[in-house]
Amino acid sequence: MSIATGLATRARSAVGLSSVAVLDPARPKRTSPDIHLLRVAACAVVGLAPVEGYLIDVQPDLAKLPAVVFVVAWLIVRVHVKAIGRLHAAQVVLAGLAAVILASYAVHLEEPYAGEYVQRWLPFLVLSALLVDVIGREVPMRAVLASAVAGATWAAIGALQSVLVDGETRASGPLDDPNDLACVLVTALPLLLALIPPPRPGRRVHPMALVALVVAAVLAIGAAVTLSRGAGFALAAAVVYLAVRRAVPVRVMVGAGVLVALGAALLVVLAPETVDRAIGEKVHIAGENIDTRELRWQAAARMLAENPVLGVGPGGFRSEYAAASGVAELAEQTPVAHSMYLEVAAEFGVPGLVLFLAFIACGFVASERALRIGADRQLVLASQAALVAVLVASIFLSEQYYLSMWALVAAMCGLELRMRRDGR
Repeated sequence: MSIATGLATRARSAVGLSSVAVLDPARPKRTSPDIHLLRVAACAVVGLAPVEGYLIDVQPDLAKLPAVVFVVAWLIVRVHVKAIGRLHAAQVVLAGLAAVILASYAVHLEEPYAGEYVQRWLPFLVLSALLVDVIGREVPMRAVLASAVAGATWAAIGALQSVLVDGETRASGPLDDPNDLACVLVTALPLLLALIPPPRPGRRVHPMALVALVVAAVLAIGAAVTLSRGAGFALAAAVVYLAVRRAVPVRVMVGAGVLVALGAALLVVLAPETVDRAIGEKVHIAGENIDTRELRWQAAARMLAENPVLGVGPGGFRSEYAAASGVAELAEQTPVAHSMYLEVAAEFGVPGLVLFLAFIACGFVASERALRIGADRQLVLASQAALVAVLVASIFLSEQYYLSMWALVAAMCGLELRMRRDGR
């Protein structure tokens, strides 16, 4: 817990920074209490998302509280400032995507999961739009990323506890699906690069770099005990991206690899029977997983081909799967597609998929623009690599229902707004 606590402390410290120049003539020169509340609320939304399962265990509605506080804090600040910030292209795309989702919902009101799923989609769109706004004005991007890493570290510790203490063969921690948990942990790994300050005078390595290496080992081992192959592909893609962009020194990669190897060896020593049983079960079901995902992808493609304009509606993949697949899975009649792209396309048609991909593209374009006008290179490349990890993992998972991807794109777009507001 000390690692997660340390990162959370660093996030709170970053939230409290008020050294940024005045970005808006209507904005108070000194940081007011409502802006402090907004910063804390924004970081809480992102930082608590990886452990929302723990919040739900305490009280089912507790997981919604950070988002509610964030929206209220945003309204208070905007009323106080009496000015709405400049819109980003990503926010316009989000508005278009919301229109498509609502139109699809209106056409498929009778679908059994439509109401439930439209309530899952719309909060992501609203939170993303607000995060773009506040990161562009009041909330430091590093504070948001530090919160994401802190929450993921807490989730990784929970994953290790579920294996070492509870005896589970595949780690679950705060999320029910080990694959989704692995995606959250792998996504946080590249973000550590954005949190390491430059070395102090006379030192080759900043002390924070050593802390980051330990956190990286915890995150990597936590992801490893989920036995998720998709997470492995995602991490490999992120590492390749960072290597191609020359964002990570070789010695850092070697150090992280050594720590992960030592941690894995320690895990085998501490729980050899659990590790053997988990690997055996994973090998047994690996072939079956490939077959079922192929069936679901084919069913999603059929739904898109038959409903190209507005799809089958929010949550429609689950309700239409049995018919579209010819009842191919007797044991599972209402699954998810296990592919973010195909599920979005099946449920919202071609317009929905195009707008969804356009939102993701906005993140890469905005971060590259921010880099050209003076944004910190490590910050930009770390965010991009994390987004690459999410996008690769989403080939095999339905990650549109987790905040990681939405928050990353919003942060990258907000960074561009912040740089332009600084007059760079």
